[in-house]
Amino acid sequence: MKYPSDLTTTQWNIIKPFFKKENRGKHLQIHSKRKLVNAVLYINKTGCQWRQLPHDFPKYTTVSSFYQRAVKSGLWEQILDALVEKVRVEEDRNAAPSYALIDSQSVKTTSDSEERGFDGGKTKGRKRHIVTDIMGNLLAVVVHAANLHYTVKKKSKNSD
Repeated sequence: MKYPSDLTTTQWNIIKPFFKKENRGKHLQIHSKRKLVNAVLYINKTGCQWRQLPHDFPKYTTVSSFYQRAVKSGLWEQILDALVEKVRVEEDRNAAPSYALIDSQSVKTTSDSEERGFDGGKTKGRKRHIVTDIMGNLLAVVVHAANLHYTVKKKSKNSD
């Protein structure tokens, strides 16, 4: 079954090189990386719970494990960086952005299990910071408790 969130063949061919076969000893790779990526994209797009993943995808535990290994190894960031570079080069820009835009938003949360805090007494929840280049390409995302604040201190002329 095809879902709107599934990768096209062209899209898959662009990111396919990032999914080298894992060395699992005698174990064979049961599920294709493309099917696992499509399952992750389905969850991301629909916001469904892992356990609610449709049965035509691999088991949710398999997809979750695949996703967590990719997060831990930095694979998603590598793919994002490569895609941003590809889009920038196609638009006749430098591959690496020289300018970035940062935006933040405080978001209310309801779960007690999440790390959260008060943002200046206004919002009880989490804060997300998003960094994009001037073309709107996503460069980075940071999410933390809303009560954490980061400041940049200017260096005075007399300090070393």
